[in-house]
Amino acid sequence: MTSIIDVPAAVQTAEQPPAPRRRRARTWPLVLLLLGPSAVLIVLFIVLPAVYGIWLSLTNTQLTGFAARNPKFVGFDNYAYLLGSTDFLGSLGQTGTFLFWSAIVGQTVLGMVAAILLSRPWIRGKGFFGAALLMPMVVPEVVASLTWASVLATSPEGTLNRLTAVFGSEPTAWLQTAPMLAIILVNIWRGLAFAMIMFQAALEDVPAELIEAARVDGASAVQVFRHVTLPLIRGPVFLYLLLTTISTVGMFGLVYFLTRGGPGGQTRIAAIYIYERALQFSQIGIGSAASIILLVIVVVLGFTYVRLAKVEV
Repeated sequence: MTSIIDVPAAVQTAEQPPAPRRRRARTWPLVLLLLGPSAVLIVLFIVLPAVYGIWLSLTNTQLTGFAARNPKFVGFDNYAYLLGSTDFLGSLGQTGTFLFWSAIVGQTVLGMVAAILLSRPWIRGKGFFGAALLMPMVVPEVVASLTWASVLATSPEGTLNRLTAVFGSEPTAWLQTAPMLAIILVNIWRGLAFAMIMFQAALEDVPAELIEAARVDGASAVQVFRHVTLPLIRGPVFLYLLLTTISTVGMFGLVYFLTRGGPGGQTRIAAIYIYERALQFSQIGIGSAASIILLVIVVVLGFTYVRLAKVEV
């Protein structure tokens, strides 16, 4: 027999589940207010341009000529042309070389070395070296390109030629004799600071007790880094690889101002190829198709990094 006191409690218990729904209903306006403007901007400046780019890649749109006024739907003809073009495939190969040596190997390895050295207590002058490494990151891309163009200038007045002249060397056209090496080194110089910052922050989160325990067990410094430190900072390392891959694959200004894709197409990376096709040759459809292919490659690399890092997204 239910008492009078128990009836209100039972009624209250039965009415409890709808309460969270009412709270969620009250929070929706706040969520829309906070996230709505960002969602609108993302749709306007990312989603719609991407969809429009996909549509352009399926047409013969041009900036000049008859196709500029009356573009036609050509399906996958632009993609078939690009995948059979030695120039485009060559630009992808140049992009892969530039990405691998400047970003994946150069910036990642040297950034890790710099982070490890600056985290050691016996290193003196950390502030000076840290500031020196940070300076390239704050320099605008155009300014950095023009500065290095002066350093690598062909004339005897070039900075590097002045230095080599001290040892009796003749002036060298650095951007003609080793153009890919030049842009790789400049890109490493610009991206080293960001890698150092990310890796140094990750190293500070590694528990000192684990490192001390490994040293007590007789592990060398290399073994401690390989078997203890590196697995613990695996996530930040692959996150940096993802970020630097995106920025390096889409890099245009640095390479364009230094070599303009030359000499002889030796530094014609994909971004330069897309610029030439879309703006110089006015072939918007082919340039858009090349951009979509490059986007697919970057997305595949991104998912690969995420899987290797075992990070849930």
